[in-house]
Amino acid sequence: MSRARVARRIAAGAAYGGGSIGLIGVAAVGIVLAEAQLAKRTVGTGTAPLPPAVDGLYGRAFGTDDPLRLALLGDSTAAGQGVRRAGQTPGALLASGLAAVAERPVALRNVALSGARSDDLERQVSLLLAQPLGPPDVCVIMIGANDVTHRMPATESVRLLAAAVRRLRTAGAEVVVGTCPDLGTIEPVYQPLRWLARRASRQLAAAQTIVVVEQGGRTVSLGDLLGPEFAANPREMFGVDLFHPSAEGYATAAMAVLPTLCAALGVWPEPDRLEPGRREDMLPVAKAAAEAAKQAGTEVTGARAPWALLKYRRRRRLTEPAEAVEAGAADGGAAGRPAAEGVSDGQGEPLPQDSPYS
Repeated sequence: MSRARVARRIAAGAAYGGGSIGLIGVAAVGIVLAEAQLAKRTVGTGTAPLPPAVDGLYGRAFGTDDPLRLALLGDSTAAGQGVRRAGQTPGALLASGLAAVAERPVALRNVALSGARSDDLERQVSLLLAQPLGPPDVCVIMIGANDVTHRMPATESVRLLAAAVRRLRTAGAEVVVGTCPDLGTIEPVYQPLRWLARRASRQLAAAQTIVVVEQGGRTVSLGDLLGPEFAANPREMFGVDLFHPSAEGYATAAMAVLPTLCAALGVWPEPDRLEPGRREDMLPVAKAAAEAAKQAGTEVTGARAPWALLKYRRRRRLTEPAEAVEAGAADGGAAGRPAAEGVSDGQGEPLPQDSPYS
């Protein structure tokens, strides 16, 4: 069965309340369990730091009035577990990058929780929608890895994600989802578990893409955490526990998500028209989802049902916010660079009392 058909079956099962669709055969269970126990003894031998606090106002070089409101939801990847400085987290990198592209300050709120699965999204969305000034302008969700490792049924996983995206879109927020990363890139995981983890991750990512696009959101494939760098340099791209990304890994992920984040708000300088030279195309949503799951960094956004646009946006190199402040201190921040003037020593500047997130 093709990846597109499997993804569509999972998405349909979620929509119509179907049961779990198995991602691996029963005959493989004994082998998988043995390999999983071996992987557990290897993965996590180091201790990943807890995620640093990142909420704050970024891009103060553009003023403090009328900031764009950005929120992050999801699991430890969205929270930034594995690094010690706020400026190294995806939230800070995306906030400072968005501020530089939009030339507006950005108020960041991160409600992601380490260890979260898709069943925690309802709580996270409720926290955001309870804010007195209403929903964020745009939300980035990174979820799915813990669903795979804890064997949550794929249909349940995508149903919960679809419900979260629907609530946010109904409230007026744009939504960008970084789909389930490829767990087959984790270095200590051996065959056949590596192959099975990759297969399950990609199937879930494709199904996530289908339901997110159907709810009016956009997706970016995190795949092997966005680029061949992870396969070639796992020691550099993963953190001390060999599971969570390192600072360089988070920067690579944020570089891939930033163009779609900016495009969702209409501030990305590239047009939305397709560029065949980059193998961009308009495809049925299930086929676009399957293609995106194979190619990290791929954006899928809805066109006219049941079609979707498959895009490969050009990435911008991101500078850690704290470093950008230090480099641009003399002239108030380097123009055109994703600097976050509200960052000091890697920590987000406290929000003003009249901030949307105060």
